[in-house]
Amino acid sequence: MKSYIYLLSPEKINGFTFYNKLNKVLKTKKIKYFQLRLKKISTSDLIKISKKIKKITNKNNVKFLVNDKPLVAKMVGADGCHIGQKDMNFANARKILGKHKIIGVTCHNSKKLALKAKKFGADYIAFGSFFKSSTKKTAFKANLGILRWAKKKINMPTVAIGGINNSNYKKILSSGANFIACSNYVWNNKKIDPVSAINKFK
Repeated sequence: MKSYIYLLSPEKINGFTFYNKLNKVLKTKKIKYFQLRLKKISTSDLIKISKKIKKITNKNNVKFLVNDKPLVAKMVGADGCHIGQKDMNFANARKILGKHKIIGVTCHNSKKLALKAKKFGADYIAFGSFFKSSTKKTAFKANLGILRWAKKKINMPTVAIGGINNSNYKKILSSGANFIACSNYVWNNKKIDPVSAINKFK
């Protein structure tokens, strides 16, 4: 079965409970990437958490990416990192991580940013936000047309992000995205537990 889910961490990680849930979610074999995205945290805490997560992703054969911090990604032996437009520039991130690690780049709804990321040698690009997201304030709105354009014109892995859930993900995949990113739908779903949420993606 092809895994097309790019799972982001919740904004806060509550120790043992979270690691247990993460292990169960990754066991579904539906997740290709797991990105640790913790904005309000010290570097030392980020390293500690990353090391624990790395063991869980390794065990489940899922690629582990750290958001924003190539140095932390390198220190903990992550599979790579994800960088936004306001984070460290791509060339520096590549210098830190070396040529074999994964680096993904946020491109909002911009063809220009996507072409630039491809030129620099990004491993994947991320577009969004496609729907209203409660994880992140939506400064950029993306439309399905950019996914169709990317599939035709730049032929590299694309991740769609922003408010994606079990009722809207099919149109994202049918428009050409390779991966759907989700966070809140899985971790903060008041109706179902994380494993059931993931299993709603068929």
